[in-house]
Amino acid sequence: SIDLEESFNVVEFHKLAHQAIKEILSRGAVPIVVGGTGFYLHALIYGPPSGPPADPELRRKLEEEMERRGAEALYEWLKEKDPVYAATITQRDRHKIIRALEIIVLTHQRVSELPRAEQGHAEHYDFRCWFLHMPKELLYPRIDTRCDRMILQGFLDEVKRLVQEGLVENSTASQAIGYRQALDYLNSSQTPDDWENFVKTFKQASRRYAKRQFTWFRREQPLFRWVDISATPLDVVAELIIQDYEQI
Repeated sequence: SIDLEESFNVVEFHKLAHQAIKEILSRGAVPIVVGGTGFYLHALIYGPPSGPPADPELRRKLEEEMERRGAEALYEWLKEKDPVYAATITQRDRHKIIRALEIIVLTHQRVSELPRAEQGHAEHYDFRCWFLHMPKELLYPRIDTRCDRMILQGFLDEVKRLVQEGLVENSTASQAIGYRQALDYLNSSQTPDDWENFVKTFKQASRRYAKRQFTWFRREQPLFRWVDISATPLDVVAELIIQDYEQI
């Protein structure tokens, strides 16, 4: 586990994930990687992206600049420096904006010009990848219900506790979906309108993330096999995956 005051990035994830995979394999078991962050899954399969190590002092200055001028201003700066990469993210991707500007300052290169990881399986593992999905007209109401359930189960109390433990100082965690909207609400006058806006923006951000997941996994075809779990019984889905694995 990672403490709240610790930084965490895709390179560290790649290292820890592969350590876990090796440990699981050493026990004769099969590692099952479940997730929704396509960027991290891509790094696990193909290796982490190239680029210099983080520079804490430069990162701090960029974060202060973003706090002072806003994410939109730094996103515009990134668009001037690297329009190709900027087109792949939005001004809401605060961490990616800062990391891209950090790379540009340190290397004097555009992020879009850096060499990409080779399109081969990392560590020679034979990954069998599946994207379990359902139509958006079914998925989005489930996302809204999940957000409501999180709030009812004490999500705001969790955020308040994490604030005491240093959540705001962690620029990555504090910008995560849900936490960002909760922090905005807790820093507001907390009127009924503020509450309504918190719930609405929490759900909107969650649905938008799901939409981006669809886009990412679509780009990763044919590596990921798609199966609609609203039209396929889960026992059948499990059998499909098992049969695919047994062909290794």
